[in-house]
Parts: sequence; structure tokens; C-alpha cells
Amino acid sequence: GPSWGSAVPAIVVEDYDRAAPNGVGQVKCAGNYAADIVPAARAKKQGFPVCLYLDAKEHRYVEEFSTSNFVAITKSGVYLTPDSVSVLDSVTNASLEKLAVDMGLKVERRKIDFDAEVDSFKEVGAVGTGVVITVIESITRDSKVYKFEQSEVLQNMYNKLRAIQTGDEADVHGWMRDIA
Repeated sequence: GPSWGSAVPAIVVEDYDRAAPNGVGQVKCAGNYAADIVPAARAKKQGFPVCLYLDAKEHRYVEEFSTSNFVAITKSGVYLTPDSVSVLDSVTNASLEKLAVDMGLKVERRKIDFDAEVDSFKEVGAVGTGVVITVIESITRDSKVYKFEQSEVLQNMYNKLRAIQTGDEADVHGWMRDIA
């Protein structure tokens, strides 16, 4: 379930692809997770609990983490997430985008050139239904390690979303439903 744990390191997978262009990466199906089995096992043996996949065509643009959407808070205060037909739309990510706007952040959903932009990331998170946000402390690509700051903005977003989900804060977006 949702939790706020320790930040974890991630590694860029260079020799496997999570989803093919014009494939089913944007669909919630088992095949999208199967592609991660071998790389994830190898990464865990190397001390990386999370894999980051780049686009299958050029291995240049950020796609998503093993089982979660990618988000970054840039040093200029932008909530940044990939726009790709190979990435599953996430209700959690969409909710966090709205909270980012509420917090005064600009939201950008676009291609993210990993090598050109990674140094602009202040905070990075893997977001999805199960954990809401898993903070990424670093991303390793080849022999280069990119480290990120302690996740102050992502922590605030997590706290806000969980407070709305538990009824401790007002749901101004109309997300909650009374089912009893």
C-alpha cells in the first residue's frame, strides 16, 4: 500500500526495452511487466531496486520506471513527466500534476532527453497507485551517477494526496466518492 520510505537508487537499462513504439506500452497488460523481469533481477543484484527505461527507438528519451511513471521536479520548479505513446497513463501522476499546479509549479508533459536534462532535475520520483511516490535518490547510467536532493516537494505532494485520500484535507478536485 501507500508508504513513504527511504529513497532508492535506479539504473538506466541499456540492453532491454520495456515497450516498443506503436506497441502496447500505454495499456495495462502483463506483457509490459514481463519485459522487466530479467533486467530487474540483474539490477537488484547490482543494488538497484528500480530500473529506468529510455525510448526503444533511440535510447535517448525517458519513458518510465519498471512499474511506475517517471516524474522530476526541476531546479527551476517544473513538474516534468514524459509524453510518450509507450507510457501507461497514470491516475496517480495525473492527480499529482493537479496538485503541482495547486502548489504553484508549472507542469510539463513532453519528451525528456535524459542526457541533456538530467542535470536539471532537483528531485525524481517513480509514481503509481501502489506507493504513490517512490523517491529516487540517484540514477546511474553506465559509470555516471546522477544524485538528487532530498525530496521536499515530492514529500509535500505525497502528504497532500494522502490527506485528501483519507479525508483529512478537502477534496477540491472532486476525486473522492462516497460509496457507503
